[in-house]
Amino acid sequence: MILMMRIAVVFFALLTLLFTPSVLYAAPNADGLQASMDAVWVITAGALVFFMQAGFAFVESGMTRSKNAINVIMKNYTDVCFGSLVFWMVGYGLMFGANSSGWFGSDHFFLQHARAEEYAFLFFQTMFAATAATIASGAMAERTRYWPYIFSSMFTIGVIYSLFGSWAWGGYYGGKGWLSEMGFIDFAGSTVVHSIGGWVALAGIIVLGPRLGKYGPAGEVRTIAGHNLSSVALGGFILWLGWFGFNAGSTVSATVDIGLIALNTHLAAASGAVGAVLMMAVVQQRVLMTMTVNGSLGGLVGITAGCASMAPGFAVTTGLVAGILVVIGSYSLERLRLDDVVGAVSVHGIAGAWGTLAAGLFMTGNLFNLDQAIVQLTGIAAAFLWAFPLALLVFWTIDRTVGLRADSQHEQRGLDFAEHHEVGYPEFQAEQLHKGVQ
Repeated sequence: MILMMRIAVVFFALLTLLFTPSVLYAAPNADGLQASMDAVWVITAGALVFFMQAGFAFVESGMTRSKNAINVIMKNYTDVCFGSLVFWMVGYGLMFGANSSGWFGSDHFFLQHARAEEYAFLFFQTMFAATAATIASGAMAERTRYWPYIFSSMFTIGVIYSLFGSWAWGGYYGGKGWLSEMGFIDFAGSTVVHSIGGWVALAGIIVLGPRLGKYGPAGEVRTIAGHNLSSVALGGFILWLGWFGFNAGSTVSATVDIGLIALNTHLAAASGAVGAVLMMAVVQQRVLMTMTVNGSLGGLVGITAGCASMAPGFAVTTGLVAGILVVIGSYSLERLRLDDVVGAVSVHGIAGAWGTLAAGLFMTGNLFNLDQAIVQLTGIAAAFLWAFPLALLVFWTIDRTVGLRADSQHEQRGLDFAEHHEVGYPEFQAEQLHKGVQ
């Protein structure tokens, strides 16, 4: 009997513990749960954006010759490493710090001892900065020295990208950038990220000049085929996947708005590829897989500005036009004897400018508003007039001092061996391996 009483006491004590509210085990309130969900979403989206670096590596290395595959991947890989540190130290403060002037942030450099949500935001924005920097590497591939390129990449992240970002997005800690005050729309960075990277790439290829053998003495364009076009397609799919984090993650919160953004992103990518295919057919060119992939990437770049503020039908229109512009832009650059190895200027610069204008033209509830279109054009022009001349000056200065372009002998042999003493395919490149002592 006593034993049964003791068991009953223990049983009721356990029931009391289970059903009595406790400070330690109290259910989180709605605000706390939402904040946790937001943080999980932002970190997940940031990881997807980080995965885009793998897509860039596949696309850029696949479009170059095998003798330069390691060099291209090395630039992609270390862009993220050097760039992330520069953005943490300087870029984040310039871009998102208190912006009372409207031109640049003035605090939150070397961020630490911050609120929990600030770390998630910094992580997410660091991935954007790395994306802006790596755009130029593919355009400048196969003839650019490693260390001068890395320096230019750090400058792009720390100064060119971050200061323009402060104009369009700045003021996370108070104040607003001057473009933001005007009502400039660029939800996830068609101009802030992609056009800035595209105009830096344009400056780079102008200073570098074309690869050896790209153009004949009479001006004819010679095709220099990439060594692994399968990896180009794989890289395109990886970038497409990462873009869902790029665009939908820019909500910086886990809300139902993500659905429209993700759908618009996908539709624009698909229509971008279709636009490129149709344009190649119209001009009676062979339907190239590489150009088709670039068309889809152009669609993704184009929709990035307005993915949260336009209806799906307009997302299709935005992507379709972007794909067409990628083809036109690529052929135009070749006629101008500007050697863009991967089509970065067309995909990111031109399609980004179009997408930013489209975000103003196709804004739900405010369609074809001339005043908004003027604001958008102001932002597009400001991006070009800021990024292109400054990048041109930086590349020119590097070229005239330490040298930006690789020696002709190194370019002919391949930058894998000349810059890194490695080759991507040793079984097939034995003749490039150094046999003696350096």
